[in-house]
Amino acid sequence: MIKIIECPRDAMQGIKQYIPVADKVRYLQSLIEVGFDTLDCGSFVNPKAVPQMADTAKVLDSLDLDKSETEISVIVANVRGSQEAVKFSMVDILGFPFSVSETFQYRNTNASIEEAFLRIEAIQRLCVIHNKKMLIYISMGFGNPYGDPWEPEVVGDWVRKLKELGIKDFSIADTVGLADKESIKYIFSYLTKEFEDLNFSAHFHTSPDNWREKIEAAHQSGCQIFEGAIKGFGGCPMAKDELVGNMPTENIIEYFHEKDIPLNLSRQALEKAISLSLDIFPVQVN
Repeated sequence: MIKIIECPRDAMQGIKQYIPVADKVRYLQSLIEVGFDTLDCGSFVNPKAVPQMADTAKVLDSLDLDKSETEISVIVANVRGSQEAVKFSMVDILGFPFSVSETFQYRNTNASIEEAFLRIEAIQRLCVIHNKKMLIYISMGFGNPYGDPWEPEVVGDWVRKLKELGIKDFSIADTVGLADKESIKYIFSYLTKEFEDLNFSAHFHTSPDNWREKIEAAHQSGCQIFEGAIKGFGGCPMAKDELVGNMPTENIIEYFHEKDIPLNLSRQALEKAISLSLDIFPVQVN
C-alpha cells in the first residue's frame, strides 16, 4: 500500500518571513483533514538555527487530532530537543537528520557522523521509553556537492548499524536534488531487497521537469512511501544558499492516480489545503 508523508515543516523552515502560529495551525489542520499517513509538522531544534520552527510547542498544543489517524512527526537534532518532543502525547515520530556526508552533518547538526550516531542511540532509548517511533533521514542519500566520499553501499552500511539499535524507519533524502533515475533505482532496489523488514521512504527535492522520473524510479524499485510538500514549497536551508524545491505532493498524487493506485485521501480537503497554502506561504519555490 502506498503511503504519503506531507512535510509542511520542510516547506516552512527556510522561509525568513515569520508565519504566525495561528496561520501554521490553520494550515496544518487543513492538511490533517486530507488524511495523509504522516504529517511532518515541526521541529525541536535550536531556534537560532531554524527560527521559523521555534514555536512548534505552541503549534502542537493547538492542533485538533481527535478524529484523525494521521501520525504526527517532528524533527530533533539532539537529546535536549528529544526530551522536549517526547512530552507531547500527539507526537508519534521523532525524525533525526543523519547524513552520510561528514560536511553536511556538521553543517546541519554541528556534529560529526560518529557524534550523530551516539545522539541517535540516546534518542532511540527515549523513544522506546515513551512509546515513540524514530525515523532516520539519510541526508545526502544520493550523493553530495561537497566532495565527501559517497557510494550506495555507504548508505546500506549505516542503515545496517542503525537497524541494530532497533530503528525500522528510514527516509532516503535527495537533499540537494542530485538524484537521477539510475541512482534512485540502484539505491531503492538495493535497500528494499537487503532490508525487507525495514521501511524506506523517498524524500526528493526536485525541479518541475524531472519529478515524474524520480517517483517512477523509486516506485518501480520497491519504494512504497513518498514524502512531499504541497506546491513544492521549501527545501533544506542548511544545504545550499538557495532552497531546492520539495517534491510537490500533488504531483505524487497525480502519478499514483494515473496508475489507478488508491491513496485514500480526501480530494476536497486537498484542494482546500492547496488553496490555503497560497495564502500562508509568501513565496512559491516551484
